[in-house]
Order: sequence, then C-alpha cells, then structure tokens
Amino acid sequence: MEQESLLSDLEFTPVLASTGKRFLNLLIDSILVYVFAVCMIVLLVLSQVPDNYSFDSRSDLYYRLAGYIIYLSYYLICEIAFKGRTIAKFITGTKAINEDETEMKPGTVLLRSLSRLVPFEPFSAFGGGRPWHDRWTNTYVIDMKKTSLNVSSFQ
Repeated sequence: MEQESLLSDLEFTPVLASTGKRFLNLLIDSILVYVFAVCMIVLLVLSQVPDNYSFDSRSDLYYRLAGYIIYLSYYLICEIAFKGRTIAKFITGTKAINEDETEMKPGTVLLRSLSRLVPFEPFSAFGGGRPWHDRWTNTYVIDMKKTSLNVSSFQ
C-alpha cells in the first residue's frame, strides 16, 4: 500500500532535447540514410542496367523515388521498432514522444516521416523553435539523460 502511494507521487518531467542534439540527430541519420541509399541504388544499377543503357529523366525519377522510399523506411522502421528512437537518437540519448508524453503510434511515426520530406523542413527548427515534423504531429524530442521521474512529495 505504501508503495502504491509512492508511485502515485511520481511525476514524469520531460526535458526537451537541445537544438544541438536535434541537429546532430539530423546529421547522423542523414548520413546513415544516404550511405544506405547509395549502396542500394548502386546494387540496383549494377544488377539491372544493360551495357547499352543510358540514363534519362525517367530513370532519375525512379532513383529519386527509391531514395525517398529508403528515407521513409529508415525512420519508420527505427522509430516503430525502437519506440521513438533512431540510431542517432540512441547516440545522443534522445527520444521522440507525443505531447501527452505517451509512445508514438505507427500512424504518428508515418506522418512525422512524411513531414520530413517537405522542402526546407529542416530549416523550420532555426531560431530555437520546434521543427514542422514535431508541430504537425504533436510530438517532441526529449533528452533522456536529463529527463527523470521526480517525486513530488519530496520537493
């Protein structure tokens, strides 16, 4: 009974990730996505392009679409499987959660991922604001190292 009382006094107090950590997440995840995408596209080209093939605007479109699919897949797989985290978020100790402090559902992860494809979206975080992919999906990224459970009755 005393343990239940103590647990009811616990309060989750998230600390938002700094702009620097958010930028580092973007940088690390972008590098990983581009390396993976280049490897996949090179494999596609080497396996399916005949010797007399010439690149045209349609093939460029296919490779761009493949890049977008890989980009979306990276975020979808990571943030669903790792509950709001990507490889970069593991490195920086951050995590994406809903504004109501719950875990994101796959639909929210999909919308966050699609929002990242909007041109100039990374620039929406300049000035210390929340990026569009956070605002549009009612999510934010917390610093897990600074976020803690506080016992309100001991303060």
